[in-house]
Amino acid sequence: MANSLLKTSPSSRTKVLHQVGLSLYNTFHGFHEEEVKKTLQQFPGGSVDLQKDDSGIGILTLNNPSKMNAFSGVMMLQLLEKVIELENWTAGKGVIVRGAKNTFSSGSDLNAVKALATPEDGMALCMFMQNTLTRFTRLPLISVALVQGRALGGGAELTTACDFRLMTPESEIRFVHKEMGIIPSWGGASRLVEIIGSRAALKVLGGALKLDPTKALSIGMADEILQSSDETKSVEEAQAWLAQFVNGPPEVIRALKKSVCSGKELYLEDALQNERDLLGTVWGGAANLQAIARKGKFNK
Repeated sequence: MANSLLKTSPSSRTKVLHQVGLSLYNTFHGFHEEEVKKTLQQFPGGSVDLQKDDSGIGILTLNNPSKMNAFSGVMMLQLLEKVIELENWTAGKGVIVRGAKNTFSSGSDLNAVKALATPEDGMALCMFMQNTLTRFTRLPLISVALVQGRALGGGAELTTACDFRLMTPESEIRFVHKEMGIIPSWGGASRLVEIIGSRAALKVLGGALKLDPTKALSIGMADEILQSSDETKSVEEAQAWLAQFVNGPPEVIRALKKSVCSGKELYLEDALQNERDLLGTVWGGAANLQAIARKGKFNK
């Protein structure tokens, strides 16, 4: 029986990884999503806005500038709604996450944090945001965090949910959780280890280090430092940077992202099987046939 379970487990993991809308936690884990949603609805303020362009690049904007784009309860709910919308955007290829008014995000709105003071409240919020951000990381879209201004606490965690991080010259990423007497709880610590390694992550978290663009670039937290700190110009730079990686048919870009997710999260045998299945969705397709017809011009 044990051997049978071991053999079937990887294929189950594949289904879990690519089933749209699947959550990490449910009632089996003591997580009651509808109850959490009712609680979060009690903390209004700000919005999460999504603009989808015909180019296949979306812009997700955290909009609560009076509080440095801190997440209110309603914004957390709206983030989940936008993630669901992106899951169903079949023409999409990439998404940029940014904050309004040249600031990324300062994390959670303290009004909500103060009201949700029990360990049970903290665990429920943790599971809700881990569900949301894990679904975001698994989107078949190449994602970029555009860090303008400061990304603090939960805002820093959100940057780790993106495939890449671009920073403007005067920006900063800082995991301030230790100074608040807590640890990252939206999946930020686990993803940070994956991005920069365990030793560097321990320094960043343990020291609540301020990562300016140069420092972030040197440890692998940032992928590039943009030239402009101007809000509009930096968005344009980020769009141009992302465009080089999403140039191509949506079905190909989305399959590429799915295959990378598989390689990152699954056992090797299962990832290879999934790569084979994804190939079957594009081999002999329009993009493939057009490339062959060009007779190798893609090599130039």
